[in-house]
Amino acid sequence: MKNTIQVGFWEKLARIILKNRITILVILSVLTVFFGYQWKNLSMTYTEANLLPKDHIANKEYQKFLDKFGEEGNLVVIGFQDKNFFTPKNYAAWNELMTGLKKSKEVDLVVSLNDLKKLEKDTINEKFVLTPFIDQSKVLDPAYLKSVQHELFNNLPFYEGLLFNKESGSVRSAIYINKALVNTANRKTFILQNLVPKIDKFEKTTGIDLRVSGMPYIRTINADNMKGEIGLFIGASLLTVSLIFFFFFRSFRATFISIVILIVGVTWSFGTLGLFGYKITILTAIIPPLIIVIGITNCIFLINKYQQEIKLHNNQAKALQRVISKIGSSTLMTNLTAAIGFATLMITGNELLFEFGLVTSINVLSVYTLTLFIVPIIYSFMPLPKAKHLYHLDKTYISTLLNVVSNIVKGKKTIVYIIYAVLFAVSLNGVRQMKVSGSLIGEMPKSASFFKDILFYEKEFNGVMPLEIMVDTKKKKGVMKASTIRKMDELQNTIAEIPELAKPVSVVNLVKYSKQAFYNGNPEYYQLPTSQEQTFILSYAKNATKNSKENLMKAYVDSTGQYARITTFMKDIGTDEMAKVEGKLRKKIDEIFPKERFEVTITGKALVFQKGTTYLAHNLIESLLFAILTIAILMLYLFRSFKMVMASLITNILPLCITSGLMGYFGIPLKPSTILVFSIAFGISVDNAIQFMAKYKHDLMQNKGKVKKSVFSALRETGVSTFYTSVVLILGFATFTLSSFSGTIALGGLISCTLVFAMFANLVVLPSLVLTFEKKKTRKEDLENSQKQGH
Repeated sequence: MKNTIQVGFWEKLARIILKNRITILVILSVLTVFFGYQWKNLSMTYTEANLLPKDHIANKEYQKFLDKFGEEGNLVVIGFQDKNFFTPKNYAAWNELMTGLKKSKEVDLVVSLNDLKKLEKDTINEKFVLTPFIDQSKVLDPAYLKSVQHELFNNLPFYEGLLFNKESGSVRSAIYINKALVNTANRKTFILQNLVPKIDKFEKTTGIDLRVSGMPYIRTINADNMKGEIGLFIGASLLTVSLIFFFFFRSFRATFISIVILIVGVTWSFGTLGLFGYKITILTAIIPPLIIVIGITNCIFLINKYQQEIKLHNNQAKALQRVISKIGSSTLMTNLTAAIGFATLMITGNELLFEFGLVTSINVLSVYTLTLFIVPIIYSFMPLPKAKHLYHLDKTYISTLLNVVSNIVKGKKTIVYIIYAVLFAVSLNGVRQMKVSGSLIGEMPKSASFFKDILFYEKEFNGVMPLEIMVDTKKKKGVMKASTIRKMDELQNTIAEIPELAKPVSVVNLVKYSKQAFYNGNPEYYQLPTSQEQTFILSYAKNATKNSKENLMKAYVDSTGQYARITTFMKDIGTDEMAKVEGKLRKKIDEIFPKERFEVTITGKALVFQKGTTYLAHNLIESLLFAILTIAILMLYLFRSFKMVMASLITNILPLCITSGLMGYFGIPLKPSTILVFSIAFGISVDNAIQFMAKYKHDLMQNKGKVKKSVFSALRETGVSTFYTSVVLILGFATFTLSSFSGTIALGGLISCTLVFAMFANLVVLPSLVLTFEKKKTRKEDLENSQKQGH
């Protein structure tokens, strides 16, 4: 009774679609215009990806830090390593560059050589004053500039590691972007239309190669590169799948219909992003090409079925009706499983993956609906396919391939299982070697100019990735207590000893500089005051912070004096190394800061991102198991056979294991991009299994329960589509390797690799397992056949 209802539903749906062709096309056109209009809401993201749930402890600590000190990722550094810099011509160009940037409304503060301040003692007023380091009236004198160079590198330890590297002679300046603008479109305008042209002008004038870095700059240039790659992905995906499709079907109109569907699907996918108000990120940027690659498989199944029916009886009306009623249900299940694979990403608790999973799952089902409606409707207006359009159904290489597969399934199942077991065992060994790696710049293109600059700053200044330590003294004005300053200094000494971290900056640096200034600038006195000195030196120091426009230290103690921050920068290190660094810091913090008197937090964008990667990796198994369970329930509902569900799952778990193993063997880490591989690949690879099982179930009814006959007839019919869709998907995802982003390259390559093994598994392993699970029935069939032959 249930099957009758299901068949009746799809036949009724087929009649509705074919009777209301014009109405449906008009509705789809209106929807396409609507989604196209939503493109106006599209924009690139201006913030880093936050991979943790909002209520995660690391996010709460980071938010607390932001509440006290504001955005910490607002620093852009511009530096160079050139022994010929200190000349009148080059200094004048540098002064013009920095002065121009200082005047920009987007810039809060510039700390640079040309307007550097020295802390000096005013004995009359008993205070420190900030005086210019460079006398601008003498900058045309080459000898004076050489003396400036000598004094900078030998007499100003306060700025060492911040503005210069004494050993190599590298110099840099710090540009602090307005915190209110750093995560808005204004940042992009400033970087691309103001900063970059000024830097180009300086380089042309002086011949000095400037190195530019810092998170605002990196994020802007990276987003601009990503924006350029969206068109590349869409174009490459469309071209690849269209060429392969045409090669298989040798039909311009079939190819044209498919391209129309895919273009409409892309329009809807971008429109969905705009409708929900989601930004384009490195993940959502791949949704349109993903829809292209997945959508083409629906076209293959429906068009291939239509042509098979025409070849069988040459009746267009019957063929179109069967395309909808026979393939509609099985493709619905395949698209549901793919959508579930993406939707499981929504349960990770991560906003970025939630948006990606939601939009992708919606559009997988949308492109299925488009295909189900458009293919039969467009073909209903066209003449019957000619013999040349059906020629591919009898191609020798396809027949040969299916004959080989059938022979293997018939007589070599044991060999198939041995190969499966060996691949599975080898894969598990590779899985043990997998590592997790999270880095803000690890996903960025190594070929980009800014990446070389990142390496420069890692070498010269130990990195540009901000790491923050916030000290809560739990008392107002507790920061400036001598005991607190000493504790912070001890922690900073530990930071300085860690090779992955840069020289730290805090109010401690100012206190040391105050003592140096008190002793007339003698660099030997750049140290903390003694207990006898501290009273009058700290009183001098307080006056040095009054002019907030000229003092960098204003950002390192909050207005109440209860909270202090220690800022350092770190190299682009992996998650394991970061955990070790954090462990060293935490050990020292626990040792010197009693918990009953202090609360010390380690935070910062880079740390939060790395913790997010670890969090996602740990949640990978949970989301994948959820996907497998959900898909298994759907398949159980469809096939009413636990054995058949097990056969499908066993078949499609192997490709995931192989991919995991390859990641372990080749050192490809688990990171935000590669984590997606498993849910996506499983959702897609199980599609062919569902197509086979649906056809097998249908043929089993037609053949009065004869298992062997049904298995091989299902294999013969679905094998063509399995081969076609697998090749299209493999090469379609391979277009992602054209990206300059390492994460996207890994994503495309790994999914393609998974689908190669999935094709082998679904063509060979799945039919073999069905025959093995139904061994009693097949033996009975063999016995009956032998008895008939005996008579």
